[in-house]
Amino acid sequence: MFEISTREARRISLHAQGFGDPPKKGSVTSKDFKRVMSKMNVIQLDSVQAVCRSHYLPMYSRLGLYERDDLDHWLWHSGKTFETWSHEASVVQVELEPSLRWMKRQARKGVTWAGLHKMAKQKSGYIAGVLAEVQQNGPINASSLRDPRPRKGQWWDGRSDGTRALDWLFRTGEVGIRRTSNFNRMYEPFSNLIPEKIRHETTPVDDEAHRDLLEIAGRSHGIGTASDLADYFRMKISDVRPRLEELVEDRKLLLVEVQGWTEPAYLHPKFRNVGRVKARALLSPFDPVVWCRPRTERIFDFKYRLEIYVPEKKREFGYYVLPFLLGDELVGRVDLKADRSSSQLIVKGSFIEKTANPDRVAQQLSIELNRLKKFLGLKEIVVRRRGNLSTKLINVRTT
Repeated sequence: MFEISTREARRISLHAQGFGDPPKKGSVTSKDFKRVMSKMNVIQLDSVQAVCRSHYLPMYSRLGLYERDDLDHWLWHSGKTFETWSHEASVVQVELEPSLRWMKRQARKGVTWAGLHKMAKQKSGYIAGVLAEVQQNGPINASSLRDPRPRKGQWWDGRSDGTRALDWLFRTGEVGIRRTSNFNRMYEPFSNLIPEKIRHETTPVDDEAHRDLLEIAGRSHGIGTASDLADYFRMKISDVRPRLEELVEDRKLLLVEVQGWTEPAYLHPKFRNVGRVKARALLSPFDPVVWCRPRTERIFDFKYRLEIYVPEKKREFGYYVLPFLLGDELVGRVDLKADRSSSQLIVKGSFIEKTANPDRVAQQLSIELNRLKKFLGLKEIVVRRRGNLSTKLINVRTT
């Protein structure tokens, strides 16, 4: 076991996520989407649109300007990726489908999604009818079902039986989802989404699937603790520890110590030697670089929480706060809102970390805000006087 510095760990994590790549020159194409996806392996989905749909931001952070419709087409219609449940609701590469079948087995057993499992047992005939309807008439949504069964009784989540039935069939892998231009779900036979060659691959047992996913998590994170790697595909720490020992024994991961960390770390051999990172990016709250908050604090010394569900008066930084990456450091954060009615990108609050240079951060953040404004198709940036960086940022933008 050897020791590496915290700065090396930061650089490794950013190289693994594609932030060490040279800046993209020219128009972004599907090849670029594929290259970035091969590093992240997971794009988490979320419906919050304070800035834009969350799945647009990771590609933007790594590639710069591109057409959002192009990404949507590639994610849901190229045959290279599919929507599934992995790190929450996500899009992953089709090659990962066999290794993710264990999650569907867990759902069918009722280990996960207990409420849906209970409904599926009690209303098995209805579920079978919905499945037959999707196979015959898909793509369809819940409102298009012959019998959508609006909510009655005491079901916990307030959705119609039709919606819940489709959700259950999705989580167990019997139907798939493609999104419309409005991000609405359309359900169709799962076989339409996954190439036949992959569908016919042997289903790995749980231990094998966990080992495969941990190696992928190690490659995507570059370095992390056992809990960091388990979190990437939402695996139980008790399940992954024996698999990590096997990966270390096979030299697919290296056991290392990171200065200041209280737990041992696992390094992917691909990233044993990495160079500097010259990044400048605003990160989605659901970006793999920051989605595991304890890891973010450990690697970047950056305490980050999503405050969407915190009452407004109790929020420390704001509703939808994006960390600002500059070089290999998280140097600040910005509470952003895209007001489409006024065509404004509103900086509701801007904050700098104590160790960062205010002049440099304000200048670089201003450049990045201009780029984001263009990406979102907005006309104006409005900086409000809130946060310890706001005055510097306003001065940069008005001089």
